[in-house]
Amino acid sequence: MPRVLIYTSAWCPYCIRAKQLLDRKGVAYQEISVDGQPDARTEMARKAGRTSVPQIWIGSTHVGGCDDLHALERAGRLDALLRD
Repeated sequence: MPRVLIYTSAWCPYCIRAKQLLDRKGVAYQEISVDGQPDARTEMARKAGRTSVPQIWIGSTHVGGCDDLHALERAGRLDALLRD
């Protein structure tokens, strides 16, 4: 299973929803909180081209945010991406 990386903020409801989906699927992930961490937020923005959280990567694929992750799940494409 590819490594899953998610940049989050503690009080972000979208971050919570994204992690809940990954948890339901039994997916281990590395979480990087950007709360009070300007360097982490800058790194995330540089890599993602976005400043909002969450930002999610599965392997080398930038999935995007919570809505993008859930769209992959609804389309039946998330499991395949997690297997690759």
